[in-house]
Amino acid sequence: MFHIRKTYQGLNPEMLYEELRDLAGKQGLLAEEAGLQTYPLSSGATQTRAVMKLKTSKAEGEKECGSAHIIGSPSGETKMILDMDENLFPADRLKTMQENLDFILGSYEERR
Repeated sequence: MFHIRKTYQGLNPEMLYEELRDLAGKQGLLAEEAGLQTYPLSSGATQTRAVMKLKTSKAEGEKECGSAHIIGSPSGETKMILDMDENLFPADRLKTMQENLDFILGSYEERR
C-alpha cells in the first residue's frame, strides 16, 4: 500500500474532495462517493469529513485500488490521507496524480 498524507491550511475540504476526484478521473480511476458529511460542534462551528473509494476503470474490472479520507477542522486545517494499492494502480500514474495535486494545491500545504 502506498500512502500520501497532506495537511493544508485555508483549503475548503469540499474543494479538496472535488479536486482529488477530478485528478483521479484523469488517471483513469473511478471515484465512488462514499460520503461527505458536515458535523456541528458544541462551539457552533462545523467539521467536515469526506471518504472516497477509488476503483480501476471498467476495462480493468473496477477493482477497488484505493481510498481517500479528508477531515476539515474549524481552525481551517484540512488533512488528507490517500491510500493506493500499487499492485492495482501503477506507480507512474500515482506519481503524476501526486504531482498534479501538489501543483494545484501546493500553496495551501503546510510544510512540516
